[in-house]
Amino acid sequence: MRLNSNLREGYSPLFFLAALGNGGLSVAFFMFLMFMTPHQGQPIPTYETWTAAFHQGGSLMQWMILFAVLGIVFFAANHIRLLAWNVREFLAFKTTEAFRRLRSGNTETQLMAIPLTFAMSINVGFILGALFVPGLWTVVEYLFPAALFAFGLVGYFALAIYGDFFTRILTRKGGFACAQNNNLGQMVSIFAFAMIGVGLAAPAAMSHTGATIAVAYIASTFFIAAAVLLGLIKLTLGFRAMMEHGAGAETTPTIWIVIPILTVVGIAIYRLNMALAHHFDAEWAAGSIFAFLTTLFAIQLLFGLLGYGVMKRVGYFARFVDGPEKSPGAYTLICPGVALFVAGNFLVNAGLVNIGIVEKFSAAYFLLYVPLLILLAVTIRTMFKLNGKLLKADRPVGPSAAAAG
Repeated sequence: MRLNSNLREGYSPLFFLAALGNGGLSVAFFMFLMFMTPHQGQPIPTYETWTAAFHQGGSLMQWMILFAVLGIVFFAANHIRLLAWNVREFLAFKTTEAFRRLRSGNTETQLMAIPLTFAMSINVGFILGALFVPGLWTVVEYLFPAALFAFGLVGYFALAIYGDFFTRILTRKGGFACAQNNNLGQMVSIFAFAMIGVGLAAPAAMSHTGATIAVAYIASTFFIAAAVLLGLIKLTLGFRAMMEHGAGAETTPTIWIVIPILTVVGIAIYRLNMALAHHFDAEWAAGSIFAFLTTLFAIQLLFGLLGYGVMKRVGYFARFVDGPEKSPGAYTLICPGVALFVAGNFLVNAGLVNIGIVEKFSAAYFLLYVPLLILLAVTIRTMFKLNGKLLKADRPVGPSAAAAG
C-alpha cells in the first residue's frame, strides 16, 4: 500500500500508534514461539531453538512455526516502514502552526507516542536478532549493555518531553484544561514509561552479569514506579472529567489504553521477579504467579467491557472504523487487542499450565487459545481497515477535530 505523504497540518503524532500496533503484532506472533517451542536453558527462543523445533517436530509444529515466523517478519517490516514514514511526516509537521498549538495544550502529551514507539522498536529489533541471527545468544551479554543504553536514551527523551509538559501545566494557571480531559488520552505518557520499563527489565531477567542485572533492575523499577504513580493520577483525572462532562465520542477508545499498560507493567513485574528468583534465590511461587496474572487479566477484562460499552453507545465503530469519519486516534484500538492476546498467553502458560491445572498441548489448552486467536484476527482486521482508511495515498486525512490527549 502506497502511504499518504506531506500531511503537514493534517498529521498527528498519534499516527505513531500505527507503527506501534504493527510492532505489537510482531510481538504477538512471537508468543507462539515463546510458549509452544522448546528452548531449554534459554529464556526466549532463538534461531537455533526454533529451527531445531521445526526440523524435529511434527507437521502441526512446523505449520505453527511457519505461521509465527511469517507473522513476526511481516508485522516487523510494516513497523519499520511506518516508523520511517512517521519520522518523515513528523519533521514536516514540526514546522506548522498545528504543532505550535499542540505544544500549548493538553494534547502535548501526544508527543509521548514517539518514545513509546521507539521503545517498541528496540523490542522488535531484539526479537528479530534473536530469531534470525545464528549464534547471537552466545554474545548476548555484550548486547545487554547496548540495550540498556538504547532504552535509557529513549527514557531520557520521554522524561524530557513529559517533564516539559508537566512543569508547564503546574506553573502556568490554566495550562491544563480539565474539561477537555474527558478521556484517557493522557495515559499515552504512562504507556510510554511502562514500555521503557519492561524493556529495561529484560536484561535484569536474562543476564548473568551482576552489574548488568543491578543497573537494569533499578532503571526498570524507576520507570515502572513512574508509570504506576502517574497512571493513578491520570486515571483519576480522566474519569473525573468524563463523569462531569461525558466522554468525548472521538476519544472513547482511550478507555482501553489501560489494557496494554497493565500487560506491559505486568510483564515487567514478572521479569523483575524472575531476576530475583534466578539470581538472588528469591523464588516466586507458581501459585503467586497465577494469582498475579489472573488479577491483571480480570482488570483488563473489566476495562475492555467498560470501553466497549461506551464506544457502542456513542457509535464509535460505526463512525470511525466502518464509517466515513477519520481519526488518527482510532489506532488506539490496536494495542489493547494485542495486549490482551499477550496477557492471555501468559495467563495460560505461566499461569494455568505452570500450576498444573491445564496440560500443555491438551485439548483444553488449545480450546483456551480459541478466543485468543479470534481476538488476534479481529485486531489484525481492524489494523488493515484503519490503514486503508487513514494511510492510503489516495485517501488523505484531514486534521482531527478532537484528537486524544
